[in-house]
Amino acid sequence: MITSPNDTVRVAVEDGICTVTIHRPDSLNALNDDVVTALIEITGALKSADDIRCVVVTGAGDHFMAGGDIKRFHSRFETSTGEAEIRAWFNMILGRVHIVVTNMQALPMPVIAAVRGAAAGVGFSFMLGCDLVIAAEGSKFTLAYIHLGTSPDGGSSWLLPRMVGMKQAMEIALLGDRFGPERALELGLINRIVPADKLDAEVAALAQKFATGPAKAYAATKRLLYAATVNDLEAQLHAESESFVGCAMSKDFREGVTAFVEKRKPAFTGQ
Repeated sequence: MITSPNDTVRVAVEDGICTVTIHRPDSLNALNDDVVTALIEITGALKSADDIRCVVVTGAGDHFMAGGDIKRFHSRFETSTGEAEIRAWFNMILGRVHIVVTNMQALPMPVIAAVRGAAAGVGFSFMLGCDLVIAAEGSKFTLAYIHLGTSPDGGSSWLLPRMVGMKQAMEIALLGDRFGPERALELGLINRIVPADKLDAEVAALAQKFATGPAKAYAATKRLLYAATVNDLEAQLHAESESFVGCAMSKDFREGVTAFVEKRKPAFTGQ
């Protein structure tokens, strides 16, 4: 059973789909300690949740996530006893955020980000860490860190150049400009743009498709695609062989082959 340890993140599970909603709408769902605590626990549990076939990540209200809780940073400066304490605190905070990032990358099931409103700062980073992104018309994107006088975190410096190329990544990170979903789609940062009032339905339909699909093949495909960013060709070909043979031993593969021969739609069970 996937649950949240506090009210800043809400979890709903239905028909094999786990919806994770950042729930701080009055703060534009800005990341704070409680949100990080919840996301660590939820993503950690999802890594071994055999009954979950797809994960949807979204934000409550009008925004996905408008970065970190800057007011918390300010109060920490005001109450800190010195530089060593501040350094230790930020190292602790970032270490916990990065647990969430590595957990998300390790999830075997497809992860869909449903984005409306702002995806800024660490919200932008978390969006990059999802496998697919469906964005509402009018949504806004910015890496934003540069406007605070700091460099990116949340895995964005690793993910962004691999997605858009170094020159575009430099522009997005160094300028911190805001851009809309059309530009995000052009850059390959998102998969689809839909009318705001159709976002939930579009994401639900895609999640349902994953929830009734070949779970083992989804997990294997994700591992291969992410491994391709660090493997050389020989290592990737070896990984492909091992992955294909592993999938070939599954019930879903046998069903897929049989359905193809019988000219019918396969009925996958995730086994």
